[in-house]
Amino acid sequence: MTGEFVKLGGVAHHVVVEGSGPVVVLSAGLGMSWFDWDPVVPLLSAHRTVVRFDRPGHGRSGPAAVPPSAAGEAGRIAALLDALGLTGPATVAGHSIAGFHAEAFARLYPARTAGLVLVDSSVEERARPPAAPALRLALARAVAAGLCRAGVPAALGPALRRATVRASRTGGGDPAPRELVRGCYRTSRVLRGMVLENATYGSVAAELLDLRRRLSLPSVPVTVVAGGAGGPVWTARQRALASALGATFQLADGAGHLVMLDAPGAVAGAVLPSPPLPDVPES
Repeated sequence: MTGEFVKLGGVAHHVVVEGSGPVVVLSAGLGMSWFDWDPVVPLLSAHRTVVRFDRPGHGRSGPAAVPPSAAGEAGRIAALLDALGLTGPATVAGHSIAGFHAEAFARLYPARTAGLVLVDSSVEERARPPAAPALRLALARAVAAGLCRAGVPAALGPALRRATVRASRTGGGDPAPRELVRGCYRTSRVLRGMVLENATYGSVAAELLDLRRRLSLPSVPVTVVAGGAGGPVWTARQRALASALGATFQLADGAGHLVMLDAPGAVAGAVLPSPPLPDVPES
């Protein structure tokens, strides 16, 4: 699926919409692309309208116009749904750093939230706004510009992507088609987008903690799905996140950080409601 482009805030956003039924939005982690949800989509599209999109500087979307923020990324999801004419409540699933964005959406747009699924989400229990954020951004942009001038994306981008995917899962290498990886990860746009999101990670995490203090989650299903290969400390942090959010916790045993590649059924099961139990006749 090649998708379409929707302009939001002056930036062309690449989006792929498949299936029918209630809406689910899938947002991948730092440096990942729409096609990293490929194993999950067939499990959902018979029951849901599945929306996958690339954040600015990721996949096929245009470069970022402004630094990321929790409220900004939540607003991006809302604006994308508006542009697609999907105004009803949606389940939002966020992987890794996009877990911050998905949770922010649920807190800021409760009437538009049908469910929240955090897939091996980033967790920062004591995040504080970093000092000198403007200087941090300037340094990050300077580093990204230097790497791009040196030709790093074209020379190493696809290989680094594949190495990162292999290290982040237990089910083998990168299943993405080679031409898609080359088309996305040889560009300076993607490298700049990754550096920008990484540089603002701490401020986004701190902003989300502030949202938690001020705004409750809506009364909708909330599920935390953790990759079991992350180890006992990581699993404990994911369980604690689920407890803090009043969420259901699911351990995708044996899956790495890229749960959607290693255990797509676990992700799909968290999005779809469990089938009703059969009636038991009274004795």
